[in-house]
Amino acid sequence: MAGVEGRVVAVTGAGGGLGREYARTLAAAGARLVVNDLGGARDGTGQGHAAADAVVEEIRGAGGEAVASYDSVADEAGGRGVVATALDAFGRVDGVVANAGILRDAAFHKMGAADWDAVQRVHLDGTYHVVRAAWPHFREQRHGRVVVAASTSGIYGNFGQANYGAAKAGMIGLIQTLAIEGRKYCILANAIAPMAATRMTADVAPPEILEKLAPAHVAPVVGHLLSDECTDNGTVIVAGGGQVHQVRQFMTRGATFVEVPSIEDVAARWDEVVDLAGAVPGTNPVG
Repeated sequence: MAGVEGRVVAVTGAGGGLGREYARTLAAAGARLVVNDLGGARDGTGQGHAAADAVVEEIRGAGGEAVASYDSVADEAGGRGVVATALDAFGRVDGVVANAGILRDAAFHKMGAADWDAVQRVHLDGTYHVVRAAWPHFREQRHGRVVVAASTSGIYGNFGQANYGAAKAGMIGLIQTLAIEGRKYCILANAIAPMAATRMTADVAPPEILEKLAPAHVAPVVGHLLSDECTDNGTVIVAGGGQVHQVRQFMTRGATFVEVPSIEDVAARWDEVVDLAGAVPGTNPVG
């Protein structure tokens, strides 16, 4: 197959914003879509069918194929439900875009356990539940694509988003391992860190910045990561406002201690440890 034509892709959180744009772009390129959305508020409360149904109708109205899923990805049954919808409607699943998310921002000293847990359940656990349900099918057919919606908050941090940033960083760690485990089965796992004006970001950035960040700029990048032609694996891509770049971890040359150093020995050579001159892409030394 070429691109995503004929492929079956499940997009979570596809009832609006970036997820809607991903689903519409993929459908226009010939993919068959599971449009998953719980239909809740930005903080994860409430639910409804209208959001997912509207996107399905948009896709069908344009001549594409799509079905709706209203499952909550925050629990295992919901993750299985998303994949079951794909299998029931189309007989297979080829890709997952783990995009569903909520926000419960607060400065860390004001962040309660409930707000921490709720964000982890949707973002990190939700990604696990859906990808885990699809994984056996990817392995059996020796083909699969995973794209997770990370964030610059998970890469660089952001005030008031300790819960969100931690979850997004966890998703990056997840795709690094999935990339290793899936490689021999032709399963590729990558992350997109989108910058776009959506319901989620309406009060996160100044209006003059958001007006330059249409979700449409991000969707083609996600489409490429899901395509048969894409060979990247374990890659983190930041995309928004027409800019697309890769983010990667690097390691310095560092310092080597022949004997166990004292605290003072470490301090004396600390400039060597953190000197970025000559840094190279990092690898797992025990992996």
